[in-house]
Amino acid sequence: MYEYEQDADRAGYHVICGVDEAGRGPLAGDVYAAAVVLPRGVEIPGVNDSKKLSEKKREALYDVITDQAAAWSIATASVEEIDTLNILQAAMLAMRRAVEGLSLRPDIVLVDGNRDPGFPDTVSRLIVGGDAKSASIAAASILAKVARDRYMKQLDERYPMYQFAKHKGYGTRLHYEMLEKYGISPVHRRSFLKKWMQK
Repeated sequence: MYEYEQDADRAGYHVICGVDEAGRGPLAGDVYAAAVVLPRGVEIPGVNDSKKLSEKKREALYDVITDQAAAWSIATASVEEIDTLNILQAAMLAMRRAVEGLSLRPDIVLVDGNRDPGFPDTVSRLIVGGDAKSASIAAASILAKVARDRYMKQLDERYPMYQFAKHKGYGTRLHYEMLEKYGISPVHRRSFLKKWMQK
């Protein structure tokens, strides 16, 4: 999990940042991204792709990462930005915002996936499946996922009829049943629901 970080360090990049997003697929809510700079030589046990961890484990690791990271930042792109730009560009925007929000300027950004968000004046390296290969990206994936899940629970309190706490905004059968019953809320991504609305 630290091979990419060690390679970057040997290449002369010492402030190494991992970045990942959460919430590209759901029908509702903002898309989240996190950026994490782990201290050199520090290994956090259990850090892995957030999708492979239980919610309880992610919550516990969130506290450890935010406590031990040299720097970390969480950012979002709104539902309005998703509908205006498209989800891919909105996710890239959230990633750029997360990196910009760091208290340390990274020498290199390790990015999960095959699309470069385009960080101004900063080198980036794209790693497909990076959240399972790089500790920095995995740490970012955990922060982004936990932060977004917490946000969906807040939306659940504002719009209890949609049961966001259960499905986190994803297009489950329950979610579509609630949409049929109550229609679209202000936090739904209209660009994701065009075909459904046409029906």
